Amino acid sequence: MISNLLRLLIVVALGFLFGKLASKLKMPAVLGFLIAGMALGPNAANLLTLEILDAPAYERLISVLECGMGLMLGTEMVWKRMRRYGKQVLTITLTESLGTFLVVSAAFCAIFYLTGVPVFLGLIFGGIALATAPAPALSIVTEYHTDGPVTRTLIPLAVLDDVAAITVFLGVMSVVLKQTSGGNVPGYLILLVVLFPILIGLLVGLPVSALLRKSQNPKTNSVIALLGVLAAAGITMAANTYLMPFPILNFMLTGMVYSAVFANRIPEEQLDGMMSRCTPIIGGCFTLIILNLGAPLDYHLILNAGLFTAIYIVTRAVGKIGGAAIGAHLSHASVTVRKYLGLTLMPHSGVSLVLTGIAISSLTGTFSQYGDIVRGTIAAAAVINEVIAVFLARKGFQLAGELNAAQSSSTPSAQSA
Repeated sequence: MISNLLRLLIVVALGFLFGKLASKLKMPAVLGFLIAGMALGPNAANLLTLEILDAPAYERLISVLECGMGLMLGTEMVWKRMRRYGKQVLTITLTESLGTFLVVSAAFCAIFYLTGVPVFLGLIFGGIALATAPAPALSIVTEYHTDGPVTRTLIPLAVLDDVAAITVFLGVMSVVLKQTSGGNVPGYLILLVVLFPILIGLLVGLPVSALLRKSQNPKTNSVIALLGVLAAAGITMAANTYLMPFPILNFMLTGMVYSAVFANRIPEEQLDGMMSRCTPIIGGCFTLIILNLGAPLDYHLILNAGLFTAIYIVTRAVGKIGGAAIGAHLSHASVTVRKYLGLTLMPHSGVSLVLTGIAISSLTGTFSQYGDIVRGTIAAAAVINEVIAVFLARKGFQLAGELNAAQSSSTPSAQSA
């Protein structure tokens, strides 16, 4: 136990050094964190071992950190600021997520039909492709102090996108399980995936907001907010363990709802003062989560990537970028959102790897041979795409003219981002 804790502390320290080095080389620090995760993970130096990654205590830590990331997301969702963007965010989420599902599914269903592979596997690829890893793009938001229409659209969309991904994926698994084992995913499960995090966020957020309204001390308020994160994460873990057939609840959604509740119930000046003290902790959450994203990625897969991987990366990019552009056009979003939001949605590991594991476990009996196709394609795409995606996300913010915009602005959203 002590040995694993020491290893984890060393990995975190080295991750910070990798991030600093990347910044010195004029690259996003998040790229340094990802590379550190890959270099120190079980597929390379093995300092961050598979034993640590699979340990229940480590998994609980990552869940708490994901819930902590929700502080950044939820505190940006103050209704007075969000009124302009609410409809846009929902429209863009639907078009880019469903667009990605349709493009990727159509491509792989056609390929599998021609090659004699069961066509329903194409739906699995489409379902997994929806997922976005919000941490890399949001880390760039924090590092480069971005602000503007693209940033303000991305922040709530980052979590809603994963909610849409999980919902569509569970629908896909209903079809897949009928084909592979005669089973089915109950319809109520799809509802619970969305409902439970919202209810938990409200359950914790309402009493926390009452406490915050009674206190005017920023330090005390920040401690109260962080203790609320622990409570929200703990209840979500319990729901995942005892109420769900497999752990699929989104901790960031819980954290976002929780913090959105108190963000809308306390004065903005109080919220800004409290969040300024939470920002370093949120930055630490980003670092550890991105290290965790990089750790299971095997850089050797880059050399073994085949045609399926290339098709997956390209069709997913077409779906995300094209779908975001269509949604932005339909919702009358700004020109920069139409052109560049899609570039910030490219990061893909994290939730996608969890969904891949669930999909592979459903391919039983005579269909088990196809698990390697899913695993190899998604794993290789995750490695290649994650590195490329960091540069694309930064480029998207740069082309939108939003890099370092928050430093020159005194708006509340800039201060808390």
